Amino acid sequence: MIPVVLSGGSGSRLWPLSRSSHPKQFLPLCSDQSMVQETLTRLSRSVASQSPIFVTAEDQRFLLAEQIRSLGVSDSRIILEPARRNTAPAIALACLCALEQDPEAVVLVLPSDHHIKDQPAFHEALALANAAALEGKLVTFGIVPSKPETGYGYIKVGNQKSGPSRPIAAFVEKPDFETAKQYVADDHYYWNSGMFAFRADLYLSELAKFNPDMIAACKSAWQNKSLDLDFVRIGTDDFLKSPEDSIDYAVMEKTDKGVVIPLDAGWSDVGSWQSLWEVKEGDEFGNVFEGDVLALDTENSMAISQSRLVSLLGVKNIAVIETRDAVLVADIDQVQRVKNIVKTIEESGRTEHEFHREVHRPWGKFDSVDAGGRYQVKRITVKPGARLSTQLHHHRAEHWVVVQGTAKVRRGDETVMISENESVYIPLGEVHSLENPGKIMLEIIEIQTGAYLGEDDIIRLDDTYGRGNND
Repeated sequence: MIPVVLSGGSGSRLWPLSRSSHPKQFLPLCSDQSMVQETLTRLSRSVASQSPIFVTAEDQRFLLAEQIRSLGVSDSRIILEPARRNTAPAIALACLCALEQDPEAVVLVLPSDHHIKDQPAFHEALALANAAALEGKLVTFGIVPSKPETGYGYIKVGNQKSGPSRPIAAFVEKPDFETAKQYVADDHYYWNSGMFAFRADLYLSELAKFNPDMIAACKSAWQNKSLDLDFVRIGTDDFLKSPEDSIDYAVMEKTDKGVVIPLDAGWSDVGSWQSLWEVKEGDEFGNVFEGDVLALDTENSMAISQSRLVSLLGVKNIAVIETRDAVLVADIDQVQRVKNIVKTIEESGRTEHEFHREVHRPWGKFDSVDAGGRYQVKRITVKPGARLSTQLHHHRAEHWVVVQGTAKVRRGDETVMISENESVYIPLGEVHSLENPGKIMLEIIEIQTGAYLGEDDIIRLDDTYGRGNND
């Protein structure tokens, strides 16, 4: 099968650790690997042996590419969606891509941010799904429910059985608790995993049957694609004509070819702090702590510290998540509502929903250390061989101090090499660029001064990574 990994997300459910620019699939939540890396490494080569296809958002492309590259995966294809249109069009694009590789391709559609504990059971279910897909079925994986869960959608199956699979009767929205208890007691209901397996051509033909406007838009967008570095850019105007819909509603609820393969493998979508608390192994009091955490008389709680000491005293059932620029304190039974906090932050004009203090870029990263009315201090780290864009600023000047490595700096018509403990001044309006010509990380302290210090005060004149002024 060809793995198709859907890597989108708004980064709201695990705020403040996840942000819209750095959603949870790029975080190492359950192991030393990020969740998207776990998604790839758990695949058995016997059932998913083809090069993976990724579908992601424009603003997450470099972060995804870097995490794939660090696994040694060099033959993947990364499709960029110019706008979010939900899962049905995204999967259609991936199927069109897969058919170019193999006209009889079977695709395995996986969200990039799920946790699966029992990998042998997962591999067994993949093999069953592959066999059903080759027989002309559209397969979804139904998670055997372990408790009444109000945070998941459910799939109801029919009474008939065809080998290990059961026909889909209906997709059911997230229930209230009493209804969820009834579902768990009834073996006709499974959690909706959002994972699928089917022949690419069959999915496209079923989509054409039920949503001809969507398939027409996706085919036109794919025909007008272009390559940009390691990315596949589809036709923007064509794709924007596509209706927005999930695969559940667009195809799976309507087709007579849909079946469920049950999966009992310790699955979680890690969709809340409570879910992560349940996935991780706690101490004898039911607590999960990471980072610099001190707790006394504390039970059934989670605390994550990224930059300072977090102390808990005499509390139960709470989550405390500390990052460099934000802290969340919540009843662990209420963490599904974190997205309401994120919405309030966004509506108030703040930026903590979007960016961490530390922001990743294709050339490295920067950390906003301090800021005032007319100044800002950043710690900038540049990868070996990487170069920032040639640019200028209309409203700020910059002073760079090298603290590690060697910097190659273009300033106007001159190019200079700056070593450790040396500095260079970039006047307002001066064309400049920064490059790391060495073999170790370049680290500089940047002091910005001026009337306006926003990231949108960048006029890019040349960029290795094909970015515009607002990227």
